[in-house]
Amino acid sequence: MKKVVIMMLGLLLTVAFTNEVNAQKRTTTKKTITKKTTTTKVVRVPKSKVVYKKSKAKVVATRTIPNKKVVVSPKGTNYYYSNNKFYRSYNGRYIAVAPKAGLRIGFLPTGFRTVIFAGRSYAYYDGIYYDQIGDEYEVVYPEIGTIIYQLPDDYEKVEYDGQLLYEANGVLYERVQVDGTRAYEVVGIVED
Repeated sequence: MKKVVIMMLGLLLTVAFTNEVNAQKRTTTKKTITKKTTTTKVVRVPKSKVVYKKSKAKVVATRTIPNKKVVVSPKGTNYYYSNNKFYRSYNGRYIAVAPKAGLRIGFLPTGFRTVIFAGRSYAYYDGIYYDQIGDEYEVVYPEIGTIIYQLPDDYEKVEYDGQLLYEANGVLYERVQVDGTRAYEVVGIVED
């Protein structure tokens, strides 16, 4: 009798475990995006309509930058590149800046990530998006709706049309939840 009970218990546990495994195989993964606030369609925003929550960070200038590469924008502006950062020269000193859209370089920063949205693939590093054009990479603005999971260190909190947004390198982000994880969705571009 004990053997029959043990066999039945074993059989019952095997069936229950098999059903659990099959149930896990049947589940599908679906990305759920939950917005924290209701967004009005933002897209292009004049800089005069964006209110920064705190004053901008102090600009730090340096006399030299090591191993710099000169990169020239289509408008003839000289940028200098070193250690994954872009610089501009002002009065004999160098100031770290975000490059303007349209700048092309022949390399990507070390540690870039690939961001894919609507079938379009970007290289992304420190708030700057790159699109591959032939054997070069062009600095571009991302499409509205693009999701990233971490803002660059120099982001700023801003208010636009009563909404709290985040701005980094001229791109406006709204905080959202993607599958329970905090993320940031591109909602607009700040125009100069």
